[in-house]
Amino acid sequence: MKYPGFFRSLSLCVAVVPLLLSGCASYYSHYAVFPAENSQGEARQVKLTWQTAEYPGWWVVDNKSTPITIETQCSARKWRLVDDSHDEAGGADCGNGIRACGVQGEDVLARNDTPAGPGTRCMAINPGEPDARITDIDSSLGLLVSCQPARTVRGSGDDSEHIDYIRASAVPYTIYSRKSPRGRLNARPPELDDAVCEDND
Repeated sequence: MKYPGFFRSLSLCVAVVPLLLSGCASYYSHYAVFPAENSQGEARQVKLTWQTAEYPGWWVVDNKSTPITIETQCSARKWRLVDDSHDEAGGADCGNGIRACGVQGEDVLARNDTPAGPGTRCMAINPGEPDARITDIDSSLGLLVSCQPARTVRGSGDDSEHIDYIRASAVPYTIYSRKSPRGRLNARPPELDDAVCEDND
């Protein structure tokens, strides 16, 4: 007769543990916006965004993060940079660290116009650190861009869209990011202004 009570206690523990795991984390939003040029030499704003869940040092769970999304003003192309802690990293077989791989037919290596595909690292954050994780990023980071778009516009006519992105550079861009507890007003990154895009259409 003791078993039913035991199983009720066990099921209660199983239900409570996930709540404890989530309750011990502190959640943060991170973003950076900085000026750069796209591959055509046009002045653009570039935005990086990601989120983290940070646990106390004594806790059994490692800190977690979302991938980093990189957007370039006036472009529909979004890059997602992952590290080995992300499920998506299995499809990002272009090196270690925090990286994004090229897309066949859409990217080329900037240094020689060689087609870049899934095995080509097109973007990397803190590229000199092969074990880098997004959760380890401080307030500054280095973004290395090695690729450029094979074409800057996709489609034609009313169905066309710009897919250009931040210009490749032989040395990493130095970027400073902001970190705020999730939910605060200042945790939301600014929207990229489309007015300059309309002027260039």
